Amino acid sequence: MGFVTQDLLLRSSPALYAPAGVALVGALVGALVYHLATRAAGGGGGGARTVRWACLAVTVAAVPLLVLGFLAGFEAFDAGPMGTPLLIGGALLLGVLARMMYVRSTGAPYPLTGERAALGISVTIIVLCSFWAVGGYAQYKGTADAEQLAHHLYRRPAVVLDTPERLHLGWPGVRETVLPDVEQGARFRYRYEGLRLLAYAGGRMFLVPHDWTWETGNGLIVPFDDNVRVAFHPG
Repeated sequence: MGFVTQDLLLRSSPALYAPAGVALVGALVGALVYHLATRAAGGGGGGARTVRWACLAVTVAAVPLLVLGFLAGFEAFDAGPMGTPLLIGGALLLGVLARMMYVRSTGAPYPLTGERAALGISVTIIVLCSFWAVGGYAQYKGTADAEQLAHHLYRRPAVVLDTPERLHLGWPGVRETVLPDVEQGARFRYRYEGLRLLAYAGGRMFLVPHDWTWETGNGLIVPFDDNVRVAFHPG
């Protein structure tokens, strides 16, 4: 049964790596900009003034982003599951980087005396927003996967389930058949058809009817042991 779990992981792995890829690209761009700005400021004169003006412009641009983030947090508008943390965390990150480059362009060490507490609070909020954004992405990805699966449920294996006791499902599209007593003391008495294997994990099968939808569909969790008899068929 491991092939089902492996199949699900392979299908979702590119999307799972997406946030890490975006973060790495952002870090690379930030490091490149920091290097170029440091070289320009180190030259003194016009280069340092250009860096300071650029830092001021970035700070000014970060203010409306922060305001939008707070408005989204109070549900003034719908920013999606990741919008609020990205706006707040991104604005603070831009502000911290701009302040750091501005101070460095003057030749002073960063952070300045009296700014350490503010810097620590800002970094803490940025980290929390990062976790918040990852959680929002996981929620969005799970919902999107459920919708995608509901439209392509025919790709999952069809299941014929035999049980010793009646399950009393009564689901549309799932057919219950009472098995004949072929021999005395037959163990399996009921057969259920019209099910599909959604996933397998922890020694349990997650079964859904063939017309399952992610909004209102039913689900059945069955331990994969000697108490059931299962046959799989192509979708």
